[in-house]
Formats: sequence, C-alpha cells, structure tokens
Amino acid sequence: MDALPTGGRNPQHNGAKAPAGTLQSVGRALRVLEAIAASPCGVSAKSLAAQLDLTLPTTYHLLTTLVEAGHVVHLTDQKVFALGYKARFLGQALSRQLAVPPEIAAAIRRLHQHADAAAYYAIYRDTEVVIAHVEDSDRRPRVQPLDVGFHQASHATAFGKIMLAAMEQQQRARYLEQAGMTPCTPSTIRTREALEEHLSHVRQSQIALEIAEFQPGLACMASPVFDPAGCVTASVAISLPIAEFRARRWAVERAVRQGAVRVTRALVSRPRG
Repeated sequence: MDALPTGGRNPQHNGAKAPAGTLQSVGRALRVLEAIAASPCGVSAKSLAAQLDLTLPTTYHLLTTLVEAGHVVHLTDQKVFALGYKARFLGQALSRQLAVPPEIAAAIRRLHQHADAAAYYAIYRDTEVVIAHVEDSDRRPRVQPLDVGFHQASHATAFGKIMLAAMEQQQRARYLEQAGMTPCTPSTIRTREALEEHLSHVRQSQIALEIAEFQPGLACMASPVFDPAGCVTASVAISLPIAEFRARRWAVERAVRQGAVRVTRALVSRPRG
C-alpha cells in the first residue's frame, strides 16, 4: 500500500464539492472509525472506501486525520488500518459513565450466581436501550457482543423487549423507525404487528423471553425494574444455552424475577440528590 497522502485537495464522492463547515467530514470520520472497529483484523483503505461509498482520496484524508489523532494506526506490514491505542479510552470512559451503584452491581452479581447464568442490567439512556452492567464468569461467559454499551437489536433481546414494552406506543414507533428491526436469526420477529402482539404479552406477564432470536442456540429471559414512581426504568436479564434453559426454565424465571425485585428495592431505597 502506498504511504498515506498528505496535503492536496480532498475530492468528495462522485466529484461533489464538500459543503461549508466540517459536519460532513466529522460524520465520515466516525463512519470510518466504526468500520475499523467492526473489523477483527483491520481493514485496507480500498476496502473502507468501497464499504463506505467514499473516494479513495477522501478515505485516505480521513484516515490521516484519525492516525494523527491516535485513534487509528496504520499497520504497514499488514497493509491495513486498525484501532489506535487512544480508542480504548473512549470505551473506558463509556464504562465509567454507565457505571451502576454498588448495590445494583451486587444484585446483578447475585442474579448471576442464583440463576447460574450470565446476568445483564439494561437502562434507558435518553432514547436508547443500553446495557450498563454485566456479571459473568468463565463458567458462564457473557454473550458476545452483549457488553457494556451495547444498544442494538432491542426487538430481538429479552432485556430490550422489556424496555420496548414499557414505552408509549408513539415513542416505541419512533424508536423502531430509527433503530429498525434487522433480523438477527431466522427466528427474529420481523414485523411491527407481530412485535406489538408479543410485547402485549410481555407487559401482562412482566417477563420477556427470546429463544434463538438474537443468536442461534441461545435463550434469554428478562424482567422489569421500576423506579420510585412505579415506571419501568431498567431490566435485568440472563442468557443460557437453549437446552439448559428449558431444563431449568422455572428456577431461572424465579431467579430473574427476584433479581428484578432486588434491583427495584435498591433504586427505591437509594438516597436522592
């Protein structure tokens, strides 16, 4: 691969002139960073340009900026670009911002132990449904990519269904319009009508279940957490292989419901202000 170009004109896709300001460049740089982060072994400039529908000179210009900022590195021997070492600070900062109080972390840890399953705590963060805490072990590892900061596929995850079911209908419609309902597996619910029917049962039972909707072979179950005003503010969930989940279904459900009650009590009794 040639060295990164420096200086010179920055052509836009299809020769279009860049609009005044830098917002378009910022958006493109973030798309480049996200694409690099999604690649397990790094990605070439040509592949990035094709993937993001950018010209090669524009791609190089964006890469140069990200390399100089330390968020991307150019692995010359492999002829690819990968995440730089500054990128890790973004993930660490997000984890700090999403950090839960000790009593909630303890309740999720107790759920992990009682259910003998990886346990998750999801919250509303503005208009997103985001995982804020995970408790797992070598015996019961978390499902990848269900880690702190994960905020996708709410229609296909048990914790996401709890949060969707608690939204007002118009709010839920806006959320799904923006987030979409991308099928994760052949079992993923694919239509708004089917999802609305499913969520009505979630509201009635106060339990959400998904079997192979997010990942093949995986089952997840979740229950709502309430704030002092009685509104759903979060959810707790577990994940297990399907066969084991079915063998222990009712014991696991008791553990999930009890875990949600413990977290609710922790929130209600937590001092305000």
